[in-house]
Amino acid sequence: MDGSLSARRIDVTHRRMLALALPMTLSHVTTPLLGLVDATVIGRLGEAHLLGAVALGAVIFDFVFWSFGSLRMATAGLTAQATGAGDRHQVDCTLARALLVAVAVGLLLILLQWPIATVAFSLAGASEAVTGALSTYFFVRIWAAPFTLANYVILGSTLGRGRTDLGLLLQVAINVFNILLTTLLVIGFGYGVAGAAIGTAVAEALGVGLGIVVLRRLGSNPFAVAWSEVLDKAAMIQTMAVNRDIMIRNVALILAFSIFSAMGARNGDVTLAANAVLYNMFLIGGYFLDGFATAAETLCGQSVGARDERGFRRAISLSLGWSIGFGLAVSGLFLVGGGLFIDFVTTSPEVRAYAREYLVFAALTPLVGAAAFAYDGIYTGATWTKAMRDLMVAAFAAYALVLLAAGSLGNTALWIALLVFLGTRGLGQAVLSARLTRRTFPQAT
Repeated sequence: MDGSLSARRIDVTHRRMLALALPMTLSHVTTPLLGLVDATVIGRLGEAHLLGAVALGAVIFDFVFWSFGSLRMATAGLTAQATGAGDRHQVDCTLARALLVAVAVGLLLILLQWPIATVAFSLAGASEAVTGALSTYFFVRIWAAPFTLANYVILGSTLGRGRTDLGLLLQVAINVFNILLTTLLVIGFGYGVAGAAIGTAVAEALGVGLGIVVLRRLGSNPFAVAWSEVLDKAAMIQTMAVNRDIMIRNVALILAFSIFSAMGARNGDVTLAANAVLYNMFLIGGYFLDGFATAAETLCGQSVGARDERGFRRAISLSLGWSIGFGLAVSGLFLVGGGLFIDFVTTSPEVRAYAREYLVFAALTPLVGAAAFAYDGIYTGATWTKAMRDLMVAAFAAYALVLLAAGSLGNTALWIALLVFLGTRGLGQAVLSARLTRRTFPQAT
């Protein structure tokens, strides 16, 4: 495609990179709060089995819903490209298609709630008391599925437009709704676990309502898009293909982290606890790196839509530079202050001592994973999702091979495998990105 004459210029600067990244860093920090709020309020009731049920419920829904986190990423990438092309109508079409898919998948999850619950409860292996309370929580909160997935779409649409500030606003609003409603229903009306589930579900529904209002204020009206355009065969196939690729990528990622936790548990309670403490370091580093990945989604996607190769290459350079710089800084901070972090999180002498033995591995995760985070944003914005999917599967294979080959090393093998998993993804994406860039911008430069 030779669009050099009609190419638009996208503002790709350090200042805009930070303006996009920092609000999303704060937003990512709020992500675990939905489950945390439920657990905190239920914990005030003083019943251990109720707290265990809500904690398990949060894990189950994180797994089920985030398996469809592709809705956020795919919507962000496609919206960014339409925004870069200056095609506001296509922005609305993308939003309408994604909302249709979100509602359809959400309703499907509701229809499949019994088999999902059967598998999840079996894997959880909790006591009869916990399982009973978990059942109450699950079969109430599952009705929020269409709203939860719709919120992913709405967030993706705001990010693709470059409005990460609004993305932060929506995430904070959902959590405020959740805090107020859950506290009222559990403490005020005594609805217990059911109240926590209802509060979270209603908060998600209110989030959708607020999100639609925000999008309307931005000039979007997905409900005005003709059904013939929403169901356009070629566009719907593209939407489903991008979502499919990212979903496979997400499932592989979740599976890798689940294996890490499960194999750590087999090595004993001390190992499990120490790994949980150290894994939080990786999550903290990920909050910062995710912000720059989101900025890369927006800037790279808009550059592709505008056919601005110079802006695209600069977006790659800036996102990699900031990600690696932050990764290095956070890794250095963890190496220096990791001991204090461990002591703050746990008071167990055994866990503290064991965690210190593996501190260096956990501290290196932000640096080793920095390129993978950045390239995930780059690939999503450019909708190179098939390549991203294949590279994730290859990295997962490398992860599994390390575990098989070095299994005798115990917990050390787990941490080495995790670093290999992160590093392999980043390296593979870096090697392939040059060829994909030439394919996306085939005109002479």
